[in-house]
Amino acid sequence: MKNFIALMLLTLLLIVLAVPAAGQDIREAARKAAADRAAAQEEASLAEEAILADQTRLRAEVDRLEQEQASLEQDLRDLESRQANARVLREKLVEEWAGRELGFREISGNVRVAARDLESMLKASPLSAGQEWRLDAVSPLLDTGYFPDIDDIAGMAGVFFDEIDRGGQVSLREGEFIGRDGRQTTGQIFQLGKFTTVYQAAGETGFLVWSPEGQRMFALAELPPRNVRRSLDKYLVGESELVPLDMSGGAALRQLTRHTDLVEQVRQGGPIIWPIFLIALAALVIVVLKIIYLNRMHGNTDRIMGEVNELAAKGDWAACDRIVAGHQGKKWPVVRVIRAGLEARNDSRETLESVLQEAILVELPQVQKGIAMLAVLGAVAPLLGLLGTVTGMIDTFRVITLFGTSDPKLMSGGISEALVTTELGLAVAIPIMLVHTYLSRKSDHLIGDMEAKAVQLTNIIEKQQIAGTQ
Repeated sequence: MKNFIALMLLTLLLIVLAVPAAGQDIREAARKAAADRAAAQEEASLAEEAILADQTRLRAEVDRLEQEQASLEQDLRDLESRQANARVLREKLVEEWAGRELGFREISGNVRVAARDLESMLKASPLSAGQEWRLDAVSPLLDTGYFPDIDDIAGMAGVFFDEIDRGGQVSLREGEFIGRDGRQTTGQIFQLGKFTTVYQAAGETGFLVWSPEGQRMFALAELPPRNVRRSLDKYLVGESELVPLDMSGGAALRQLTRHTDLVEQVRQGGPIIWPIFLIALAALVIVVLKIIYLNRMHGNTDRIMGEVNELAAKGDWAACDRIVAGHQGKKWPVVRVIRAGLEARNDSRETLESVLQEAILVELPQVQKGIAMLAVLGAVAPLLGLLGTVTGMIDTFRVITLFGTSDPKLMSGGISEALVTTELGLAVAIPIMLVHTYLSRKSDHLIGDMEAKAVQLTNIIEKQQIAGTQ
């Protein structure tokens, strides 16, 4: 407690001693604050003046920027207007260009199509031999990315006209070609336009054909006929004004090397042709034998029955019997008919007629023997040809199933078999049917002649019977 009171008294003493010093400091601080205030006021005045100056400058700058903004906005509006006009113009130009581009593409396409046709024509033309520049002039126009100009079109037209001019010319030159032996040969090449090309080399004269694939001339494997070669030789030496022309462009000349003989056709017909040949052979044997038989029988019928009827009219029956006995070993139908009639000469007319008719009917199968077989053979031959056609077409469709239709040579075997067998079957059947008709008519005529002679014999016997009863 005493310490606390002492402490309080000490504090009061210090406060009393410090009051004069604090008042002096406060006056000094007041003077310093006044000076600071004056300086601050002066600085604020200077700052205010600077701010006012900056404000004026900024307002001027704002006015300038506003004017510049207005100017830029006007320029923007002008640019937008120009952009709109440019857009309209661009659309118009694009539309116009599209129309022109379509026309250009159409022109380019037409030129390319014409160039492609020209290339095909040049490759197929024999006038292209030794004229490689023509294909070189056309080949750039076939590129889809190449746009032809007027010079290209003029060059293509020049090639067209060159082909036309050469097509109407006759030329003779030294050139190379593939000979008949397959080797390259040099000789005289004579061209009559684009129709006929003739060569003379190694002492022979022949035709040349143009190969579009190899772009070369090839000699035909076979020489032309002698009269054609003679005409060509005379024309080439100036002794004749006539010369053979191939208006088919080589197709007719190629047929000179495509002749097929009978043996080759038979080989192409397949196995069905052998039964057809057997039918033809059998029919030939039957026809030959039947014609000989009918001709001999017809002559014997007229002669023997004529003699018998003549002797019967005289009543010389013994002579009639001797004639029949003399020909009895020959087994002729007419002899058997006469013998039957003579054996029944004492019977009535009705009996005699029946006997003779029966004898003729007995001989009828012998007379008509083989004729029905000809009809069967004539009907079977085309059926076999049809069978060969069916088998050939089956083989053809089998080849198509396995290999498709890309190579016609694979199908030629079946087609050849189909056509050859039909041809051969008809070729055999037609004459068989004609000969069958001829032999049928001849046998009917022979039977009719025998019946007429038999009726004549009946009448003679009846007359003799009537005369004997009187």
